[in-house]
Amino acid sequence: MIDIEDESVLAEKKIKTRLNKLQKRLRREMGQAIADFNMIEEGDKVMVCLSGGKDSYAMLDILMNLQKSAPISFELVAVNLDQKQPGFPEHILPAYLESLGVPFHVVERDTYSIVKSVVPEGKTTCGLCSRLRRGTLYGFAEEIGATKIALGHHRDDILETLFLNMFYGGKLKTMPPKLVSDDGKNMVIRPLAYAREKDLEVYAELKEFPIIPCNLCGSQDNLQRQIIKEMLQSWDKTHPGRIETMFRSLQNVVPSHLADTNLFDFKGLSKESNTPDIASINPISDGLMSDRIDILSM
Repeated sequence: MIDIEDESVLAEKKIKTRLNKLQKRLRREMGQAIADFNMIEEGDKVMVCLSGGKDSYAMLDILMNLQKSAPISFELVAVNLDQKQPGFPEHILPAYLESLGVPFHVVERDTYSIVKSVVPEGKTTCGLCSRLRRGTLYGFAEEIGATKIALGHHRDDILETLFLNMFYGGKLKTMPPKLVSDDGKNMVIRPLAYAREKDLEVYAELKEFPIIPCNLCGSQDNLQRQIIKEMLQSWDKTHPGRIETMFRSLQNVVPSHLADTNLFDFKGLSKESNTPDIASINPISDGLMSDRIDILSM
């Protein structure tokens, strides 16, 4: 007969096993993303942006894990932007980061007051808030000499942005895993580009991260992004595997089968000049992916 103490030990072992499996998956996915897009290089100083949400906590946690065994040397520094939201628990992040022993900075900017004074009541605040936050973080990255800025956007964020731009902006674009800022001064990377949000939710719960909710925009239930998120979640439930297929499409673009004259010379197209797009060749079936190396894998 199993007593209460034995049941507790078994339950703890199950949780530990689940956490280990999930951590290995997220580590593998992050390592692959870093390798595929050459996100982190020898000697990089990576500024890890922490919002206090599950995604940025997981990003820092896994980056620190990878740093220990990576074949290259790079530095991590955590940065949180205190936007002076009323009731923001200022002590939580510093206490957590001190417990990790990772270098960190808390940048104080009252963007909350600016957003509330500029955006009419009832209107979406996310656009202005994100621009102010981005500008502040970009400037601080230059101050501390960071060579890369790591943001916690995951695969679902990337797909949501794709549909947001299509449905509301008339553009076929999304968040790239790696990009240079508009002013050309900063390199932005998204190490969680291959990670699923539902995995990050479970990981945050198992790791017991001290989550800090965003009170500025969290109550805006009618956000366009939330509508897209619910659509994708519905598809994921009714059509398992659809999300994975959609994300793969972002890595298999065929310009000649779209309609952008800036990407493909349709006017100059003739039977004599017609050649297949590189992207139209299946890299898996043609064996072009077989020698890809994950520099940060286990």
